Amino acid sequence: MRLTFDDDVEAFRAEFAAFLDEHTPSEALTRERPRSVSHMPQWARDWQRLLFDQGWLLPAQPPEFGGRNATVLQQFVHLDELCRRRIFHSFNPQGVNIVATSLISFGTAEQKQQWAVPVLRGEKTASLGMSEPNAGSDLASLRTRAVRDGDDFIVTGQKVWTSGAHDADFLLAFVRTDPDAPKHQGISALVIPTDSEGLVCRPFGDIASADNLDFNEVFFTDVRVPAENLVGGLNQGWRVANGSLGHERTMMWLLFADRLDNLIADCRPQSPVGQDQYASMIIDYHALRALGSAALGRAARGEADTSSVSLLKLLGSEAECRAADVVLSTSGIDGLLHPITGRYQHMNNDEYFASSFERYTRGVAATIAGGTPEIQRNIIAQHVLGLPRG
Repeated sequence: MRLTFDDDVEAFRAEFAAFLDEHTPSEALTRERPRSVSHMPQWARDWQRLLFDQGWLLPAQPPEFGGRNATVLQQFVHLDELCRRRIFHSFNPQGVNIVATSLISFGTAEQKQQWAVPVLRGEKTASLGMSEPNAGSDLASLRTRAVRDGDDFIVTGQKVWTSGAHDADFLLAFVRTDPDAPKHQGISALVIPTDSEGLVCRPFGDIASADNLDFNEVFFTDVRVPAENLVGGLNQGWRVANGSLGHERTMMWLLFADRLDNLIADCRPQSPVGQDQYASMIIDYHALRALGSAALGRAARGEADTSSVSLLKLLGSEAECRAADVVLSTSGIDGLLHPITGRYQHMNNDEYFASSFERYTRGVAATIAGGTPEIQRNIIAQHVLGLPRG
């Protein structure tokens, strides 16, 4: 299957491709790698600023937010070109794709200029404070509290799995502001600077990269946050959260398809079982592209299609996880080796050049980020199949 586009969309792609041909940073310049998703070396900040200035950072946004009011299909070919060349538009992906876009959607004019624009220009970085020890997939169960005290909120509680928090300038954190309201209705969103008194970030390693810290526990002990940092209105955090995850899930299927294609290229099946698994990987890839393309067409026509987002997230993440497992299994002991350095450890946070083991662990993580399989299946059961709530 080959997608074709109208002349204006292809012209948009050609213009972006020419920009990338001329301006993509050299390998020598990019040798210093980010140490977390909220840490950006100077070259990465300069690259993002250039994309912002030229309207190529978030093409769907207006020029003042790093875009050019691109259509859905233009957004698709922009992302497709980045995937094809394996180029990151930002090394603070949560900050740009979720936090800043949420502030643009729900923030005041002052919040957009004070917090969103500096993130988009690469001057600040941001992380997302959602998950807690007892509120992971079920965000509505969060317990971190914010109590109004004059012109401030006083925040007390804990977040976990907060990627890059120790390197971020601020968090977009979700807190409970009305403990007596139904759990979905008593949540608010706050911008919280990470240098606030009483806020402590404790980074910790993961199974693939214990020496390259990204995840954090974040503790809030009577942290004072100006009330003007409230985003989207009091007790409107659930609406903001859904918008935040919506930004994260937009066209996520294309990223899954790209990573799946990369895993297919690296798979070396030897046994009949391995060859059968390899064939299944290829089938999954083409199914994902076909279903994603159909959803893209509906989006281009302006049709609401929430169910397809969940279906594609579920299919794509589980297909990537299965494929990564096959590649790791067929790699043998070499699956633990970094393909460039030959060392048995994480040396480069570019997923395309990680070891098979690390790509497997990331495949598992992909099923969690943006909504777990259990959550997606519940959405599909209720909103696609029409089944009653259990």
